[in-house]
Amino acid sequence: MFETRPDRDAEVVLLGRSNVGKSTLMRELTGHTVDTGKRPGVTREPNYYDWAPEDFVLTDLPGFGFMAGVPEEVREEIKTDVVRYVEAHAEEILAGVIVLDGKAVVDIVDRHSGRDEVPHDVELYHFLREVGVPPVLAVNKMDKVDDRDQRLDDIADRFGMVPPWQQWDDTIAPISAKRGSVTALEEAVRIHLHDAGRDDLFKFF
Repeated sequence: MFETRPDRDAEVVLLGRSNVGKSTLMRELTGHTVDTGKRPGVTREPNYYDWAPEDFVLTDLPGFGFMAGVPEEVREEIKTDVVRYVEAHAEEILAGVIVLDGKAVVDIVDRHSGRDEVPHDVELYHFLREVGVPPVLAVNKMDKVDDRDQRLDDIADRFGMVPPWQQWDDTIAPISAKRGSVTALEEAVRIHLHDAGRDDLFKFF
């Protein structure tokens, strides 16, 4: 999973479950079509997009979580690969963008929040913080959500942030990738690029 990574010192990664719109978002950010699997879980290799001669790469990591027709052990392997990738490149990764389905994520988190279970997305969010990668929640498909502020407050709450969500503008970014509405995400990522002293990368966001 690591062999094809371009040699770059600055990276932003897209992470998340299958079918949340990562590839659509990648296309929106880069202006280029990215190969997407016909069914979830097909993409096992990261999709990289780098700009020569810039010292920067945008990476779409494979989706994880439940995938129809994909055995449990394969799903776990993908998740392990993603975690290892982030650990290996944590120093280069300036932001980890976790793409969420704004319509479904609260239900998914609640369904998997048990005594012995932490939902994948929440686990990933805290993992990024532990390894020093600033996490950004790109809450996608917001055009399908009616109670926008309530939904975003609920998402903040599930990820351990005190509502209202608006005070977390560097962490919670409501978007609709399919409609080309990604400004909130670009602004959030820019905050982290600035913190890392990489204002030169603003042109990509």
